[in-house]
Amino acid sequence: MSGNEFRFFLSCDINLPVTFRIERLEGKLPLPKPPNSDDVDSTSEERRPELYVECLLYIDGAPFGLPMRTRLESSGPSYCWNELITLSTKYRDLTANSQLAVTVYDVSCGKSDGVVGGATIHLFNMKKQLKTGKHKLRLWSGKEADGSINTTTPGKVPKEERGELERLEKLQNKYERGQIQRIDWLDRLAFKAMEKIKERESIKNGSSHIYIVVDFCSFEHRVVFQESGANFLIPSPIASTNELVTVWDPEVGKINPSEHKQLKLARSLTRGIIDRDLKPSSTERK
Repeated sequence: MSGNEFRFFLSCDINLPVTFRIERLEGKLPLPKPPNSDDVDSTSEERRPELYVECLLYIDGAPFGLPMRTRLESSGPSYCWNELITLSTKYRDLTANSQLAVTVYDVSCGKSDGVVGGATIHLFNMKKQLKTGKHKLRLWSGKEADGSINTTTPGKVPKEERGELERLEKLQNKYERGQIQRIDWLDRLAFKAMEKIKERESIKNGSSHIYIVVDFCSFEHRVVFQESGANFLIPSPIASTNELVTVWDPEVGKINPSEHKQLKLARSLTRGIIDRDLKPSSTERK
């Protein structure tokens, strides 16, 4: 396979359930308060948050299927579930406007609505390709994830608020997917420098935001969205900038009748004889 060749799977052909991994929570939770601070002795142990994550798929703004939950996790402050979630929905059932809604709950406060925060993420990017690899979603504090088409809880960090840390994490995601060449000695130096940058950014930004890391399943080739039963691909939006885009041509590899006739003529002239088959038959004329 040449380096410029683009191979892909169609989403309508993947008869597998949607699978992803809930990894960990990043950022510091607000300091917990006892349910009845007047009745609790000041020397008593502080309440330890017990968190779980609820995941629900939304298709075209409507919930689809049953919500899936992780186990309870109380070993903070770096809460790590690293739990594989498998939805009942299959990749072939997804639409271009499919979203995953992720909400973190705290059950230690004794309330039914102990919402830590929520965020949503589209399963397909702007080029209609299925998202893979790790994604860090910013949680909206105190709000459940909104899966409507015009969501109020987008997990993607706004472009104007992105810094060096977000840029490095995007490159690291490409590296883990094999899209960046691996050079061992250089990679070790790069990762050490990235750790220092993360520590510096976390100190500078403080604990103003909480993030959750979601790792989407990867395939051998990229997955392009296509409706089930359709015989064409939805064209990718082409930006107005001078950006190289990949265009899928369904006629690649097929015989070109003009070139085929020209080659037959050239071969006959080279041999110096007249080929009877050069004259088009009635079928070819039709």
